Amino acid sequence: MRDIALGIDVGSTTVKLVVLDPGGEILAHRYVRANGQPRETLLETSRLLDRQFAGARILAVGLTGSGGRAVASLVGGIHNNELVTQTRAVGVLHPEARTVIEIGGQDSKFLSVEWDEASGQMALGDFAMNALCAAGTGSFLDQQAERLGIRIDGEFARLALASRHSARVAGRCTVFAKSDMIHLQQEGVLLADILAGLCQALARNFRSVIGKGKRFTPPILFQGGVARNAAVAKAFEDVLSLKPGELVVPEHCDLMAAIGAAHVALDERHQGRAHPFHGFGPLEAAVRAGGNGEKSLQPLASPPREATCFYSFPAPDGEPTAVYLGVDVGSISTNLVLLDARDRVVARRYLLTAGKPLDAVREGLRQIGGEIGARLEVVGVGTTGSARHLVGQYVGADVVRNEITAQARAAVAIDPAVDTVFEIGGQDSKFIRIDQGVVVNFAMNNACAAGTGSFLEEQAERLDLSIRDDFAKLALQAPAPSCLGERCTVFMESDLVHHQQRGASVENLTAGLAYSIVHNYLNRVVGSRTVGSRILFLGGVAHNAAVASAFEAVLGRPVRVPPHHDVTGAIGAALLAREERASGSAHGTRFRGFESARRRYESQSLVCRACPNLCEVKQGTSSPGRAQVLHRGRRGKPTDRPERPPGEGPLTESAGTSRRLKGAREGARPAPLAGRIVRAG
Repeated sequence: MRDIALGIDVGSTTVKLVVLDPGGEILAHRYVRANGQPRETLLETSRLLDRQFAGARILAVGLTGSGGRAVASLVGGIHNNELVTQTRAVGVLHPEARTVIEIGGQDSKFLSVEWDEASGQMALGDFAMNALCAAGTGSFLDQQAERLGIRIDGEFARLALASRHSARVAGRCTVFAKSDMIHLQQEGVLLADILAGLCQALARNFRSVIGKGKRFTPPILFQGGVARNAAVAKAFEDVLSLKPGELVVPEHCDLMAAIGAAHVALDERHQGRAHPFHGFGPLEAAVRAGGNGEKSLQPLASPPREATCFYSFPAPDGEPTAVYLGVDVGSISTNLVLLDARDRVVARRYLLTAGKPLDAVREGLRQIGGEIGARLEVVGVGTTGSARHLVGQYVGADVVRNEITAQARAAVAIDPAVDTVFEIGGQDSKFIRIDQGVVVNFAMNNACAAGTGSFLEEQAERLDLSIRDDFAKLALQAPAPSCLGERCTVFMESDLVHHQQRGASVENLTAGLAYSIVHNYLNRVVGSRTVGSRILFLGGVAHNAAVASAFEAVLGRPVRVPPHHDVTGAIGAALLAREERASGSAHGTRFRGFESARRRYESQSLVCRACPNLCEVKQGTSSPGRAQVLHRGRRGKPTDRPERPPGEGPLTESAGTSRRLKGAREGARPAPLAGRIVRAG
């Protein structure tokens, strides 16, 4: 009778099973994608091994992975966390290693290891793991490869390794990286360069987020499923400045945790500690009896909407109407609003930024100017949003304010008694606490899409639904919304697959997603801050009645959605411009007119080397016709606009920096920074 030991790793996206002989030699192994059904996948994999090792006696069974403990409660054996099993496998197969980089489907780990002579085994000295974010995991690459129509196994690495100039892609949230890729494709960047840029982004993210402050001492083992990707291995060599041979990819890099689990189980047996294995029968019974068994939430009710403020009012004929222009340029949308002295919205535009904030603003000015420009007199301009300084300089803003100030100003104008503002846009979420019209606390999301509009858009796309037309209607019809919890946008996709396979309807899934974005927002953005009783829900996501209803269901209090909620940032900027003029501090307006939409501007890219982020910066030079070209650090008195403030230079926008560069050159360290803070969404 043959004796064997089993090592089982039930991960987030895959199931790994290895068979060892009593001496630790690998006899067989399986690596299978779970597709949201880890227990079923393990059961099917075990049947294949049953046929190969019929009649064998199982001496020991070790389990690990995110789903390993639950399986161990059914089949027996011994469960250990992945840090223990990874370290044990490294000691067996690569005792020379001193650092381990492990990247799987939804988990990433950094391990610092040393050989312990006393125990004769590898010891774990330090470690770090990723949070609930896909940015530094295999899911980051999986999703981008799917969007680009590239097979992650083989083709991805082959193309990426052919790149000569990798593109700059943000290693932040996987969903936000999507917009970077779209912009690169629109600019004609080669696919190979984009793929290489994704590998570089993953490596940089791992070093700065997971390995932050830790020393990567060679030899370094690169393991986990992602280690099969040679382009990612090369990216780590480049990012960590490693010499040839200092990064080692083990032969069984994707099975290390399962191998370690089997060795730990054998160790326990050799030391006389029994951990009986009950066979896979109990697991099969649990799978058959599983049914749906999913917790459901209370149905959603359509919330009331308030419509008593900032009502639309077309510009009258006759004498030009004095208006204030507010511009809010964000990562996803660019909004322009014209507000008259009686708080009436004379015109508004909601446009997609598409990575080109100046183009979006020019288009908004062109549309409004061509339609009613002759009937308007713009007497004040305010800008806000991530590109507020860039756009403010371009259009001639009188007031430049941050998003919190602008949103709070609009909220107080809508309801003077408001005490809480929820604002959720495409890539940004904000929480503002107000007391008697004054901001007393606020918070914004980090680089995570879980509590933003991108979260819903991604999941609606996965369900083949229109986020604008179908989502809310279906969600409000759901009899038993699925309990999806709070998850990273990318990881939520596997949860959706899991619930679909268990019979959840589309209606219940959409309602569950509405609840999920609310829980993500409240837990990740609001946190421990106090939510008041007079709440305004602003931003583009407030269009979705299901999300507003989910807020009311979770909080147990009214949540009001005012008209023009999607452009309140621009409204707030216009109000601030009006107050600036009323205070007497502004003498006339710097607005360059609707004809500024016809002004030409050119841009060039450079790399900022002021910090390790190496952000790509786009520097634009604008030509306003009779006025001079905007040169860095130069002051002048153009004939069609007032003098610029001292120290202003060319229009500068950056995907990842918030500083104006002066004298920066491609490949050179920039001179001391000067001028206003400029950041583009």
